[in-house]
Amino acid sequence: MVFLVGLKLKVEALKILKEYYGYDNFREGQEKIIDAILQKRNVLGIMTTGAGKSICYQVPALIFNGLTIVISPLISLMKDQVDSLKLIGIEASYINSTLSSDEYNKILFRIKKGQTKLLYISPERLENRAFLNFIKTIKISMVVVDEAHCVSQWGENFRKSYLRIADFIRYITDGVKIQTLAFTATATPKIKVDIIDKLKIENPFIFVDNFNRDNIYFKVIDNTGFDKNLDIDSKPFIIDYLRKHKGKSGIIYCSTRKNVDDIYII
Repeated sequence: MVFLVGLKLKVEALKILKEYYGYDNFREGQEKIIDAILQKRNVLGIMTTGAGKSICYQVPALIFNGLTIVISPLISLMKDQVDSLKLIGIEASYINSTLSSDEYNKILFRIKKGQTKLLYISPERLENRAFLNFIKTIKISMVVVDEAHCVSQWGENFRKSYLRIADFIRYITDGVKIQTLAFTATATPKIKVDIIDKLKIENPFIFVDNFNRDNIYFKVIDNTGFDKNLDIDSKPFIIDYLRKHKGKSGIIYCSTRKNVDDIYII
């Protein structure tokens, strides 16, 4: 019976993927994560930029009953996500400081009526008592923490609201366990452990993407004895390198503005 239920959900996930996103199949990482989510597992997904981590929670959000709350660090990210979802016909909203009182109330009304599947908020919204009391009356299917490295990197000193996410989840569900998903493209092993600890994620399915890019490589050249004014491998090297790669894109990092000006003249 469990197998049949899982198969049915997977078929539904593929149907949603095709209908809304236009793809026939999930990428390998997406498929593994979505399978875990459909099995009601908590998830920590560490995926490269462009790997499609948003689909990993958006598709299950359309399958499960209730509202999926997505905690996002930036207003611009919320707006981009919601605008993109609306363009493909998915009911999504964001709540942040840019909304008027009338806009805010209309969003709450749509949520109350079950007309919104994904709600994007900042961690600071969790400090708003009126919002907490409202959201506690709504059936929540999942809580997603996007850019989850912020929990570790910003939570202690910069944006302490990130440290209250676990308490928020416990409050809105009266202690009943609810699926918690965390996604990021930036997490060292230490940060990975810190995210799980601070969000109180129990027994998560952890997926770490392959970060190797065949079209990108690093080369380190020892600058000992070269032009100290440029603090890199001398002007002749740069001139020769630029000549060999004429017409190609690239970035040269410098330690000072003067170095930038010197290289620009080259």
